[in-house]
Amino acid sequence: MAAQPPICDFGWKAIDAELIGVDGKPHRIFDHKRENGLLVAFICNHCPYVKAMIERLVRDAAELAELGIGTVAISSNDAERFPEDSFERMQDFARQHAFPFPYLYDEDQSVARAYGAVCTPDFFGFNGDLGLQYRGRIDASRKVVAPEGTTRDLFDAMRQVAETGKGPAEQIPSIGCSIKWKETA
Repeated sequence: MAAQPPICDFGWKAIDAELIGVDGKPHRIFDHKRENGLLVAFICNHCPYVKAMIERLVRDAAELAELGIGTVAISSNDAERFPEDSFERMQDFARQHAFPFPYLYDEDQSVARAYGAVCTPDFFGFNGDLGLQYRGRIDASRKVVAPEGTTRDLFDAMRQVAETGKGPAEQIPSIGCSIKWKETA
């Protein structure tokens, strides 16, 4: 069974960190917040759930930017055990899909742990005060490309956040591959 994040903990405060981006430069997560909020997306390169929805995330992030919401994507998977999630492959993946947002590498997995991320994709939608307002799915498509007309859960929720500062009371959790944690000694 695919991993599933917990229900949204409304108001939980975002955590800042500095991570290397696929552009080779350090990025602070909070530097990408815009006036109406920030979307933090935990993704990876090899997950079939991510592969199925990545074009929609790119589209949604571009449209959310117009609404004053910034986006960052973070890969936290163990690249030693899953080479397709290596930094070099992250660079290829971002280029191939023309990411309009930074794609950051959480090599020590500390950011994923701090956020409580559990799967890819796992979305954290924050308002302008960096309080959590959305922890749900992108849409109902799962591991297939969504048919035209599919309800845009993530986009609609974050548009509501941009307009009101609050996310929808009812949210459907994202489903995806579990984050590939490093083995601890």
